[in-house]
Amino acid sequence: MIRWWNGIKSSWHHSFSLLWLMVIALQWISYTETFWLEVTTASVLLALAAAVVIEILIPAKAVYRLLLEAAAAVYLTYRMVLHYGAYVPDPWMPGLRDRLPDILSHMAPYIWFAFGALALLLISSWWVSSKARILMFTGMNIAAFAALDSFTSSILWQEVAWTVSAGMGWLVTQHLRSFQLQYPRGWTHLLKYPFKIAINVAIIFSLVIITGVNMPEVRPTLTDPYTAWQEWSGNGGTPGSGSSGPSGNGTGTASTGSTTSGYSTDDNNLGGGFNFDYSPVMTVASDLRTYMRGETRSVYSGKGWSDDDPEARGGVTGAEVGQKLDRNTATKVQTKELKQTVKVLGGKSYPVLFGGYSISKVNSVNGQNTSSGLSWRKEGSELLWESEGNGKAFPREYVLTSQVPVVPIQELNRQTYQQLYGGVKIDQQYLQLPDNFPERVKELAAKVTAQGKTPYEKTALLQQYLQQSFPYTNQPDLSRRKSKDLVDSFLFEIMEGYCDYYSTALVTMARSLEIPARWVKGYAPGEQAQLPDNLAIQQGSDLINNNYTITNADAHSWAEVYFGDYGWIPVEATPGFTAPLLTQSQEAAPEETAAPEEEDTQPKSEKVNNASQEQGFHMGTWMVAAAAVVLLSWAGFLLWQRRFSLRFFIQRLRNGQPLSPVQKVEAETARWVRYARRKGMLKEEHETLRESVDRWRHERPAASGSLTALLGMFERAKYSPEVIEDKDWRSVYTEALRLRKSIKSGK
Repeated sequence: MIRWWNGIKSSWHHSFSLLWLMVIALQWISYTETFWLEVTTASVLLALAAAVVIEILIPAKAVYRLLLEAAAAVYLTYRMVLHYGAYVPDPWMPGLRDRLPDILSHMAPYIWFAFGALALLLISSWWVSSKARILMFTGMNIAAFAALDSFTSSILWQEVAWTVSAGMGWLVTQHLRSFQLQYPRGWTHLLKYPFKIAINVAIIFSLVIITGVNMPEVRPTLTDPYTAWQEWSGNGGTPGSGSSGPSGNGTGTASTGSTTSGYSTDDNNLGGGFNFDYSPVMTVASDLRTYMRGETRSVYSGKGWSDDDPEARGGVTGAEVGQKLDRNTATKVQTKELKQTVKVLGGKSYPVLFGGYSISKVNSVNGQNTSSGLSWRKEGSELLWESEGNGKAFPREYVLTSQVPVVPIQELNRQTYQQLYGGVKIDQQYLQLPDNFPERVKELAAKVTAQGKTPYEKTALLQQYLQQSFPYTNQPDLSRRKSKDLVDSFLFEIMEGYCDYYSTALVTMARSLEIPARWVKGYAPGEQAQLPDNLAIQQGSDLINNNYTITNADAHSWAEVYFGDYGWIPVEATPGFTAPLLTQSQEAAPEETAAPEEEDTQPKSEKVNNASQEQGFHMGTWMVAAAAVVLLSWAGFLLWQRRFSLRFFIQRLRNGQPLSPVQKVEAETARWVRYARRKGMLKEEHETLRESVDRWRHERPAASGSLTALLGMFERAKYSPEVIEDKDWRSVYTEALRLRKSIKSGK
C-alpha cells in the first residue's frame, strides 16, 4: 500500500494533466453530442473516464495500463450497446463463442470511436509536456471552437471558457512541477503548507471567473476573417446589418445570400435565411408600444401560406376616413382605445396600412379627412390599400384609432374547450392542415400539451416549448433539412430559425389540437426615438417620449389564437419577443405590458425534445458563488492581516499625516479607558489616570496586573524621555486584550 501511494504521489503532475485534458475532452463531447448517437457519446465518455482512472490509480508499466484501458473500453462499449438497444442478444445463441461475431459486428462503429478518443487522450498526455506545448495545445482547441462557433450554428463560448480554465490549471500544474524539479528542498518545504498553495490557486481562478462574469456585454468590433472578406467582396448583405439574435427579425423568402429583412409580399415559400436591414420604415407616435399588424394568413401548404389574394381571403368592403370600421367584437373582452400617428419613411408601398390590433377607425390620411383606395376586410381585421387604379401613392402619414383588448387572463385560463367553442361555429379555414401534414408534429403537440386542461393552457405550453427549445438565428442551417414540410423540418431537423418558423409552428400545432389559429405578419414595436438633449432639458422631467422608430429589421410574424367569445388573442412564440398585451390587472398602467407566458396560471411544460435543449457542461451559478466566497474570504483575511495598519486610518486622515508611536499609545489608552467605562469603571473628571487606576485596582483585584502595566506604558510614553517605538503601542494593544478578558470573567 505504501509503495502504491508513493507511486501516485510521484506522478501527481501526470494525474493533474490528465484531469485538465479530460475537461477539454468534455467540451468536444459537448459539441458532438448534438449529432452523435447517444450510444456513441456514452461509449466515448465512459472509455475516457475509465482511462483517466486507470492512469491515475494504477502506477504500473505503460503496456499493462494500455491493455487495461483497451479492455475497459471494449467492456463499457458492450454495456452501452446493450443499454441503448443497439444490440439485442439472440436467445438461440446461448454460448459466448456463438454470439461473439454478432456482438463485434454491432459494436464495430462505436468501439472505433471509443478507441480513437482514447488514443487522442493518451497521445496528448504524452506529447503536451511543457509550458510551450500546453499553450499551443490550448490555443489550438480554442481556435477550433472559435472557428466552429463562426462557421456553424453552434454557440460554443462556454466550451471556450472551460478550455481556457483548463489551460490555466494545466499551466499552474506545470509550473509547480518545474519548481519541484529545480528546487527539491523548497518543494519539500512547500508541501508542508498545501493549504496555502490551494488558496493562492483558488484566488487566481476566482478573480478570472468574477472578472468574466462582470464584463459588460459589448457588440464585437471585429468579425471573423471569412465574414470580413464576404462583406468586403459585397456578398455579406447590407452594411450594419448583421448580428444574430432577437434584436430584430424579418420575414424573408427561402433564398439566402443577399436577401434582407423586411415586409414580405410572398409567403408561399417560407424559410431560408436573411441579413438584417436596419433601414427605417416608419415612425409611430403612440401612448402604447404595440405590434403593427398588417395581414393574416390561414391556408398552410406545407411550405408556407398560400392565401395571398385578399379577395379570396374573405369579403372586402370600402373604408371611409372618419367612419368606424365594422369589426368582429369579442363580447367577453373590454378594449382600450389607442390613437396612433404613423409616418412612413422612404418611397416604398405596402398592401396594407399598419396599425395596432385592432383598427377601429381611420382618422386621417396625409392630413386629410378623405381618401380613396382604402378597403376593409373584417374577417382578418386588415386595412387594405389599393394603389392600382386610384392613381395615388401610398400614404406618407396617417392617423388611426385602435382598440387594444384587455384580456382577462385568469378567467380565460379556466375556460374549457366546450365553454369556448361549444356554441360557436368555427370557420374551418382556421383548423386547416394539409392532407400530408406529418404525424410526428401532431404527436409532439399532443405530448407537449399533455398537462394542459384548457385550450389556453395548451396554447401556453406550446408557446413555452417553442421559445425554450429552439435557438433563434437569422441564418438557420438548411443542410440539416430533409423533410419537405416547413414545420416538420424546423421541429425535428433544423431546430433553429426566426419568427416565420416559430409562428408557423405554433399555428399548425395548435390546429392539430383543434384550437383555431391564424398566422399574422407586420412589424414588432421598434425602438424608442432618442430625444435631443436640449429638448429634454427645455421640457423638463414631465416630457413623455412616445415616438418609436420601426426598421426593416423589425419585420415580424406571430400567431393569433381564437378563444370564442374572448376573440383573437396574439401569441408570441419567437424567443426574445414579447407581444404587448394588456390584461385586466394592467389596465390602469398600460406601460407595463405582459404576454401570456408571464402569467402565473401557465402550467409548466415537460422537456420533450431533449436534443433541442442546451448542450454542454456549463459554468453554473454555484461556481460564481464559490468564487465570490473565496474572494470575500481573501479580502477579509487581508483586512485582518493589516488590521494594525488600518487601526489608525481615520485618525491619519484627520491629522493629514501618520500618527507617531506616542500618539498611537495615547489612542490605544483612550480606547481601553472607554471600554472600562462601559463596564462600570468610571473615570471622574477631576481624576488623573493614575488616581482612577488606583481606585479600579481595589474594585477589580483580578485586573490589577493589567491595569498597572497599562498605566506604566502610558506614563512612559507620555512623560518619559525614552524613545517610543511601534512595538510599544502593540504592547498596549496586547495588554488591553488581557484586561478585557479579566473584566469579562468578572473576577
